[in-house]
Amino acid sequence: MNLVIVESPTKARTISKFLGKGFSVQSSFGHVRDLPKSKLGVDIENNFEPQYIIPIKARKNLNALKKSAEKSDRIILATDEDREGEAIAWHLAQALSAKSPERIVFHEITKKAIDDALVHPRQIDINLVNAQQARRILDRLVGYKLSPFLWQKVARGLSAGRVQSVAVRLIAEREDEIEKFIKEEYWTIVASLEGSFEAKLVKIGEKTLEKFDIKTREEAEKITEEIAKNSAVIQSVEIKKEKKNPPPPFITSTLQQTAGQRIGFSAKQTMMLAQRLYESGLITYMRTDSLNLSEDALGEAQNFISETFGAKYLLASPRKFKTKSKGAQEAHEAIRPTSIKETPEALKAKIEEKEWRLYNLIWRRFCASQMPEAEIESTKADIASGEYLLRANGASLAFYGFLKVYPLQISENILPQLNEGQKLKIEKVSPQEHFTAPPPRYSEATLIKILEKYGIGRPSTYAPTISTIQERGYVERLEDKKLHPTETGKLVNKMLVENFPEIVDIGFTAKIEEEFDEIAEGKKEWMPIIKEFYDPFAKHLEEKYESVASQKIEEKIDEKCPNCGKDLVIKRGRFGKFIACSGFPECKFTKKLPEAALNIKCPKCNEGDVVRRRSKKGRYFFGCSRYPQCDFISWTLPQKEPKINP
Repeated sequence: MNLVIVESPTKARTISKFLGKGFSVQSSFGHVRDLPKSKLGVDIENNFEPQYIIPIKARKNLNALKKSAEKSDRIILATDEDREGEAIAWHLAQALSAKSPERIVFHEITKKAIDDALVHPRQIDINLVNAQQARRILDRLVGYKLSPFLWQKVARGLSAGRVQSVAVRLIAEREDEIEKFIKEEYWTIVASLEGSFEAKLVKIGEKTLEKFDIKTREEAEKITEEIAKNSAVIQSVEIKKEKKNPPPPFITSTLQQTAGQRIGFSAKQTMMLAQRLYESGLITYMRTDSLNLSEDALGEAQNFISETFGAKYLLASPRKFKTKSKGAQEAHEAIRPTSIKETPEALKAKIEEKEWRLYNLIWRRFCASQMPEAEIESTKADIASGEYLLRANGASLAFYGFLKVYPLQISENILPQLNEGQKLKIEKVSPQEHFTAPPPRYSEATLIKILEKYGIGRPSTYAPTISTIQERGYVERLEDKKLHPTETGKLVNKMLVENFPEIVDIGFTAKIEEEFDEIAEGKKEWMPIIKEFYDPFAKHLEEKYESVASQKIEEKIDEKCPNCGKDLVIKRGRFGKFIACSGFPECKFTKKLPEAALNIKCPKCNEGDVVRRRSKKGRYFFGCSRYPQCDFISWTLPQKEPKINP
C-alpha cells in the first residue's frame, strides 16, 4: 500500500480520483506540529531552537496517520508546493518518524500532474523548511516579547506583529496625510461646440496651462467671457491608432487586488475560494508570484481561442510574461484554469456562486493574456479661438482583441467629422470649479499593492496580515470598504514608531524578507539571521522597559463603582475605551462606554437614536440606542430623515 498525505480532505478526495487501488490518500488537516501558545517556545540560549508540540486537536488524526504509515510500503508527502507546504511535509515526517518519505509537488491537481509527480519524487527541501521556520520563529519573538511591553505601557490585550505593524503604520500615516490635507481651488474651462462635442481650454497664447494656472472664479469668468465672444476654427486634427496590451495572468497579489476591485471580495475571502478551486482541481496553485505558463497550457489556449473566436483573435505565437517580483520561483506557474476548455459557462451550475465568480475572473484573465491587443482609434482636434486654444479628444474601439473576454473600462467618445480649417460655432463656454482631493484611504487591494511594491511579506502573508489587523481592532473596514485606523491602532502605531522604529521600518522589514528568500535558496543559514535581529532587539526592549513611562490614560468620570464604591474611570483596552473601577485589580467591575448618538432617529422605531457599535468580530455597525427593545441594525449609516409609519 502507498500512503499519500495531503493537507485537506477536499484535496485528498480530488487526488484519490486519479490514483489506483494501491494508493490511500489521507489528510493531515493542516499543521500537525507547532510552537506552543502558552509560552515562547523558542530556546533563546540554544541557537533559537524551536520547541514544537503536537496540538491537542491534531493528535487523534495523527495517531490514525501513524497506523496507516506503519502498514504502508511508501509514504508520499504531497502537501502544497510553497514553504508552508514544505514545512508541513517536514513536520509530518518528524511526527510519523518516517525514515525515507518521498516528497512530490505539483502546480495543479490533474491526473497528468499527479502521475508526473509520482514518477519524479524528491526529498524534503530543508532550505524551504528553514525559511518557513525562520519566519515563524522571528514572528514569535516579536509578538511574544513586544506585546507584554504594550500591555504594560499602553493597555492590556494589545499585541504587536512584525509585518502587521508595518501595515498598520501605512494605514495610520495615510490617515495623518488626509487629516493634514488642505484643499486647493482650481478651475478648468470647457466649451460646447457646434456638432455636439466639447473641448477643453489647454493653452493661452504661448502658455500651456498647468493645473493651478486658473485659481479663482474671477479669472475663470473673465476667460470664459472672452472665449464666448470669439469664433472658433479647427487648427489641426490628428488621428492615430493605439494598441492596448492585455494584462498578464494572475499571481496571488493581483488576484487579491482584482477580486477586491471587480467583485468585492476581501483578500481573505479570495484566498479561501481560490483554495477550494485549487483543491477541486479547477485552477493551478494560488500562492505564487511567478508569471510563468506551461507549454501545455499555452498550446491548449491557442487551440481553444482559434476554435472559439476565429483566426483574427489568434496570436502568431504564445505570449509569455516576465516575472518582476524579487525572489519569484520561475519553476512555479501563474494562476490559471487547469484546462481552458472548462469554460465558466460549463461550470455555472456545478460550483457555488462565489467560487464561480472567482473562477470566471481567473479564466477570463488567462484567456485574455493569450489574445491580441485591443486597438483604439484616438482623435485629437486643436481648435483656435483668438489667443485661446481648445482641445477635443475622441476615442473609439477599432478592434476588441482581448477585450472580447476581459472587458476593461475604455472611455469611448466619438467626435463628429472634423477637418482642418473648418469654422465652428461656440454654443456655450462653462467655467468648472475643482478642488484638490486628499490621498485616498487604502482599500485591501491598494494596501496589498503597496506591500508588494516595498517587498513586505510574500504571497501567502497578504491576506492573513490584513485579516489580523482588523481582528485585533487596530484597523476597521469602513462602509466604502476603505481601511481606517482605530484610536487603538493609532496609539499602538505611535508607541512603536517612537520606541521601536526598526520593527515598523519598511526597508528593514523588506530586508528580512530578502534574507528569508536567501535561506530558501540555501545561500544563508537561518540561525545567524535570527541572532542578528534578536540580540539588539532584546537589548533595546530592556532599555525601553526602564525608560518609557506608562502611557495609560485614566480619565475620571462623575460616577461611583456599584460594587465597591470607588471612582469609575475611562480606560483603554484592545478595542478602545471602556469604563472600569479605579480599584482594579481588587475590583474588576467594567462596563461599556455609552455609544455616541449620531443625531439620527432610528428608522425602525422612530424613538431611539442611531448609535455606532462594534461587533464581536471587530466590525462596526449601526444600531438603535433602545436595543434590545428595538433590534434595528444596519451596516451603512441610515438617512437622517426617519421613515414615517402609515
